Amino acid sequence: MIGMAGAVAPAYAHFQMIIPSDEIVSAGESRQINLDLIFTHPFEGMGLNMQEPVRFGVWVAGKEIDLLSTLQKTTYKDRAGDTLSAYQARYKIRKPGDHLFFVEPQPYWEAAEDRFIIHYTKTVVNAFGMEEGWDHELGLKAEITPLTRPYGLWTNNLFRGVVKQDGKPVPFARVEVEYYNEKGDVTVPADPFITQIVKADANGVFAYAMPKSGWWGMAALMESDETMSHDGKEYPVELGAVLWIKTHDMEK
Repeated sequence: MIGMAGAVAPAYAHFQMIIPSDEIVSAGESRQINLDLIFTHPFEGMGLNMQEPVRFGVWVAGKEIDLLSTLQKTTYKDRAGDTLSAYQARYKIRKPGDHLFFVEPQPYWEAAEDRFIIHYTKTVVNAFGMEEGWDHELGLKAEITPLTRPYGLWTNNLFRGVVKQDGKPVPFARVEVEYYNEKGDVTVPADPFITQIVKADANGVFAYAMPKSGWWGMAALMESDETMSHDGKEYPVELGAVLWIKTHDMEK
């Protein structure tokens, strides 16, 4: 019998996260929401140190508001027990309508892949029942434009979006989908179940049905036309268009 030599450990997907304490703020609820910004492997719970973002803000009612100064650096322990850096922010909802929170992180050097990673990440919070703006494009270098309203989603709803780079659809883009296994109580029978892989069609459109309630991250990956320098050498840059959405079980 011939044994397997040099078995390779799986490379888990990186996800920049931006998770609000509430994705739908109804009349009568607290207008104060908290946002957690973490760079991690969301299913496995293995984190990475996050540096202060380049940009952080919200778009609402046709206006973009810079929130970078509201970020507070914090630390947390991942599932391996490592202490890692992350960021938090508080925001008070003042207007009805869809709030598009977004972050552009610092480029992350991934030595294991010989590349830099920049994940342009956003999530949508609806306020007071005015459902306007959720499909607005922020003009990020890499962005997922929703074709399905990204809130008020039941478990098993089919979500559809368009992957764009520099405002143009990306044909056959690779989209990685991962569940935020916050409590670590979801197990898998094999590694391919951790990160789901979907390819967009020729128009950059992809679809995915979320099988469990909770937060789901969708990261459309593409390569930048530009490179970055590290230790005197030029390396490729992976751009990620990341969108976080939440699903809920339908109660009986």
